[in-house]
This record gives sequence, C-alpha cells and structure tokens, in this order.
Amino acid sequence: MEPVEPAVTADPEHLKALSHPLRRRILRHLRGHGTATSTTIAEALGENTGTTSYHLRQLEKYGFIEEIPERSAGRERWWRPTRGPRDVRMPAPEALAPEDRPALAEVLRLGHAEDMALFSRLPEAYERDPDWARLSRGFTHMTREGLAEFFEGYIRLLREHGLAPEEAPPDARPVYIRLFTLTADED
Repeated sequence: MEPVEPAVTADPEHLKALSHPLRRRILRHLRGHGTATSTTIAEALGENTGTTSYHLRQLEKYGFIEEIPERSAGRERWWRPTRGPRDVRMPAPEALAPEDRPALAEVLRLGHAEDMALFSRLPEAYERDPDWARLSRGFTHMTREGLAEFFEGYIRLLREHGLAPEEAPPDARPVYIRLFTLTADED
C-alpha cells in the first residue's frame, strides 16, 4: 500500500462545512451504513429531506462525499463518502487567520463531544462483545519526534488493516477507532 500524503484541512470553508452538527451526523451515517439518498438519511436521522439534501450538497461541494452516478436516476441521488485513502488532519491554530479559528474550535469541540459519546458506550459494548470493543491504555515517555513517529506508524497501521467498504468481506463491520495522546506532566 503506497503512502498517502496527509491533507491538512486549513481552508476555512472546509472547516465551516465540518463544523455543522448535522453534516457530521450525515458523514457518520454514510461511513457506518454505506450508501444512501437524502430520503433514507432523513428517515434515519429524523430530519426532513430538504434539509438533508442541502447538507449533502454542501458535503459534496467540499469533497467529503460524492454522488454515485451509476445508482442515481432523476431526482434520486445516491451518496457515499469520497473514495480513496484519506488522512485528513486539523491545522495548527496559528496557521489560521484569527477570524477563522472559531470554526476550527467548533470542529474540535464537536469531535470531542462525539468521542465522549463513543467512549460512554464502551463498557456496554465490551460486555456484549469484547472482540469488537477494545481499549488500550498506555503510558510511556516520548520525545516530540518519537511521538510524531508513533502517530505516523499508527496511521500506517490503520491504512494497512482497514478495508474500503467495497473490499470488505461479509463478516467485516464498520469500526470507530480513536487515539489520544496528552502530555502527563501538565495535569
């Protein structure tokens, strides 16, 4: 598998597109459940089709999803997450103009809230099926360079072992994976 150059989402418009809660829910739905129309997404998320249709077009505009032309006909448009390997990262705050930093803060806040909701499900999921619900907690000392190498190795492992939906065998399931690193000497 050839390496993928990380893409930093430093465009304020991309950040604003990701800072909308419904768009994030739509992206999660498409990643977890596969292709869908605005109607099927609206039903699944308890929204109206006009609203989901608008947000799908916004996600398409900024390259997060794409239409499936071979499935779409007339007014019925089928959507999927953009294909291909992706390594999308957030910019450093200082890389943005001061007026664009609130969008980054909102993307990070929403991501944190989503991660906390996922973690709150971990005990019950582990009880049901520990083969699919896993948690690793580690502690070590690292240099800044060592942490950067560790993170890049982690990304390589995700790409090496992850499967695109169309390549996944029948027993594959969509899986949320999270990695957090924090310095322990600032607690």
